[in-house]
Amino acid sequence: MKKRILESLAALVLACAVGSASAAEASFALDPFPTDKLTQQASLQNGAKLFVNYCLNCHGAAMMRYNRLTDIGLTEDQIKKSLMFTTDRVGDQMKVAMPAERAKEWFGANPADLSVIARARSSGAGSGSDWLFTYLRSYFRDATRPTGWNNALFENVGMPHVFWELQGTRGASLEEIREVKDDNGKVTGFVRNVVNFDSSGVRTETQEQLEGTNHHASRHWTLGPLEGGSMSQAEFDSQVGDLVAYITYMSDPTAQKRQRLGVWVLLFLGVFTVFAWMLNRAYWKDIK
Repeated sequence: MKKRILESLAALVLACAVGSASAAEASFALDPFPTDKLTQQASLQNGAKLFVNYCLNCHGAAMMRYNRLTDIGLTEDQIKKSLMFTTDRVGDQMKVAMPAERAKEWFGANPADLSVIARARSSGAGSGSDWLFTYLRSYFRDATRPTGWNNALFENVGMPHVFWELQGTRGASLEEIREVKDDNGKVTGFVRNVVNFDSSGVRTETQEQLEGTNHHASRHWTLGPLEGGSMSQAEFDSQVGDLVAYITYMSDPTAQKRQRLGVWVLLFLGVFTVFAWMLNRAYWKDIK
């Protein structure tokens, strides 16, 4: 029985290792999110503005209330005048204005609620903030998709590129190395398949047979150069960073406060430990 359990555990570990390696090969590398924006009120306020103007049209944030924006330095008057378009009460939830039946008709499914998306997208590859920061900057033109857009990180995504006027347009290239197997499932060779999308989204595909068997199955996206766009790449990255900072804050509004409190708690425990040690030494010094 013990041997059987150990064998099962070994098989599970091996399967996880293989699965992780395959996932890593198929994934699109995450770019690091600039975490310093989480402590900058100006970035969080700009991110809230971007969220309301670009995201709240389709995506809701039902676990967040408008009056929580006072935590990032906004007054209730500023919130009402600049950020509230779907309700009149500052204590209401940040719900989407688009009817659910319309969303399903237009996008094939209801757009996700973004209240805790920054936490939900966290994985071994990086934080949820890293994922969002990379995703929002990885769109390219794809005329085969209903929206005319695709994403290197989230392939065949239903969401269009809402920031295309700011970032501009570009093409992309997907290179895949695939196994060729015979009728018995034995690998007999490899082929390289390259799919290109130009800046207008026109798709072309080429395939070539690779010599030898010293290859492994893989796939890799390469994004093309940006064309047009009202912002430079650095400016656009900064804007996306602000938006992701706000979405990250929204998923856990008390995170920064807890971290600051944690520092003081650790300092208190350190000082308390010193006094406890001194008291203990004084109490036991005459006891043999």
